[in-house]
Amino acid sequence: MDILNAPFMESFKRLTSDAFKKGWHERNGGNLTYRVPAEEVESVKESLHPAEQWQPIGNTVPDLAGEYFLVTGSGKYMRNVEIAPEKNVALIEIDAKGENYAIRWGLVDGGRPTSELPTHLAAHELKKKMTNGKNRIIYHAHPTNLIALTFVLPLEDKAFTRELWEMATEDPVIFPEGIGVVPWMVPGGKEIADASVKLMEKYRVVVWSHHGLFVCGDDFDEAFGLMDTVEKAAEICVKVLSMGGKKQTIPRDGFIQLAKDFNIDLNTELLD
Repeated sequence: MDILNAPFMESFKRLTSDAFKKGWHERNGGNLTYRVPAEEVESVKESLHPAEQWQPIGNTVPDLAGEYFLVTGSGKYMRNVEIAPEKNVALIEIDAKGENYAIRWGLVDGGRPTSELPTHLAAHELKKKMTNGKNRIIYHAHPTNLIALTFVLPLEDKAFTRELWEMATEDPVIFPEGIGVVPWMVPGGKEIADASVKLMEKYRVVVWSHHGLFVCGDDFDEAFGLMDTVEKAAEICVKVLSMGGKKQTIPRDGFIQLAKDFNIDLNTELLD
C-alpha cells in the first residue's frame, strides 16, 4: 500500500486539519507524533526508502528501539499536512540503542522532525510502558484560552485542575487524574522533556506555561478529544473570569458523587 493511502495517514491528516481549524496551530506551532504499529509499517513498506543517515535524537529512549513514528516536521505548518503530507511529515525509525533516528519516508523538500522530538519520544517511552503499549499518540498544541489562563491562575497542578474541573460537569470524567503544570521553560530541550515526562507519570494532560498543552492518547480521537475538552473548559473559565468570577460552582461532595456514579478513579487529592 502507498503510505499516502494508509488509514493511519488519513487519521493523522484529519487531526492536524481539525486542530488547525480550531485555531490551535498558528504558523508552524504545535506538533504531533504517532507510534506506528509493526503491522501498519509492514503494510506500507514499499513506500519506504533505506535508512541513509542517522541523526541523534537528543535523548535516549532504549525502550523505543526499532519503533517507527509518524511525526510532523520542524518549521512545518499544520495547515499544510493535509494537502502535502510528503513535504510536511516524516516516518522515522529509531535505532537499536534508542539514541538516533533515520527518516524512512517524507520531508521530501528537506528538513527534520519537530524540534520537540526529544520530549515526544520520552513521553512515548513512558506511556508505552505504563499502558502496555496501548498509548500511541503524543500531541502538542497552542490552544488560546488555556495559554491565557497560565497568566492568571497559579501555576500549580491542584489550582489548575480544580478550576477546570469546575467548568463543566463532564470535565472530571474526561480527565479524572487531573492536569500537571510545567513552569515556563525553553521548548525543545532535555529540561522540559524531563519535567513533562515526570508529570506524565501521573497525568495525561500537561500544561506548558505561557506556551501550550501537551497530551497523550491511545488513538487519534482520544488525544484530540482530550485537547478539545481541556481547551473548552479553559474557554469557559476565561468567560467566567471576564464576567466577574464565580458566584456558585460544583461542590466538593458533587465531585465525589460524580466519581461514584460514573465509576471513575477521581484524583481526590486535587480537591482539597
